[in-house]
Amino acid sequence: MTVRVSGKVVTPNGVIRQGCVEVVDERIRAIAEYPSVRDGHWIVPGFVDIHTHGGGGHTFTTGDVDAARGAAAFHLAHGTTTLLASLVSSPYDLMRAATAAYAPLVREGVLAGVHYEGPYLSTVRCGAQNPEFLRDPSTDELADLIELSGGTLRMVTIAPERDGALEAVKLLVSHGIVAAVGHTDATYEQTLAAVAAGACVGTHLFNGMRQPHHREPGPVFALLGAPNVFCELVADGVHLHDGTLAFAAQTAGPDRAVLITDAMAAAGMADGEYELGGQSVTVADRVARLTRDGSIAGSTLTMDAALRQAVGAGVSMVDAVRMAATTPARAIGVDDRVGALVPGRRADLVVLDDDLRVVQVMRAGAWL
Repeated sequence: MTVRVSGKVVTPNGVIRQGCVEVVDERIRAIAEYPSVRDGHWIVPGFVDIHTHGGGGHTFTTGDVDAARGAAAFHLAHGTTTLLASLVSSPYDLMRAATAAYAPLVREGVLAGVHYEGPYLSTVRCGAQNPEFLRDPSTDELADLIELSGGTLRMVTIAPERDGALEAVKLLVSHGIVAAVGHTDATYEQTLAAVAAGACVGTHLFNGMRQPHHREPGPVFALLGAPNVFCELVADGVHLHDGTLAFAAQTAGPDRAVLITDAMAAAGMADGEYELGGQSVTVADRVARLTRDGSIAGSTLTMDAALRQAVGAGVSMVDAVRMAATTPARAIGVDDRVGALVPGRRADLVVLDDDLRVVQVMRAGAWL
């Protein structure tokens, strides 16, 4: 079956103002200019979110399969056609159970993999991570989880200053798993040591990190300055001022800057009381904070809103789309299949109106 979608097509090389994406079955067959097209919607690749804990009232953090399906479906409706299910710092048994439970969802294509955000994180920079579960990295523990996952585990966030962190990074990288630096009080030098060991992602840059100082630049400058590190940015206007977002996007460039949601179950839901990693979270005016101390606890963001925020902060449409789809796909090694409107890739498309709001979503050649 052949489907043609016409409009302003955003490709990795620019915008085809009068363009058409031709889809055959599950794949993009061709992209061409159609002079007869007038004032069409934006056509962009399906978004790739490499850091999200849930949404639509559902969470990834408990290992519940039905909840994971619900969260994935919620984000799919907002244009995210590829995502990682992010756990928070948890007991070892929960990590095992969730990893095993989500393996079938990865095989089905509902999830692209699992991300452990913790528990190998800094107690000083734990943010909304439950301090009860934080601990030093264990290569024995990780080796067991890697074997159990059977390819399901895609990324692990680690604070490089913790004992055993560099060994853990090397172990992950040797198995093709992305090692990320985050929730860290590391120095500049400690961060670069993790990068040298193979870490290639900065988890929600600026947030949960030692603040930059001109005499101790810390992890932010180290990660921004490392040419092989992808820098996650939570573009919700809360985690980052728009000026900071624009600065980081310009400094890293669209080939290294990655938009993420860091969303929790409250995304798309009413204000109220929620739970994250065994801790109470209060959502007010769409901002999620720990009830006990007011720390930011993830977000209520969706990727379409992150795209709008980035464009509103001055990032060009082409660069913002790369940051929302193409670059995150590269960060987790799925860019040969998704993340760009290129012939041969899976036909994941998002149709946006001129206000960059979702009109339609296609995944693997099928409209939702």
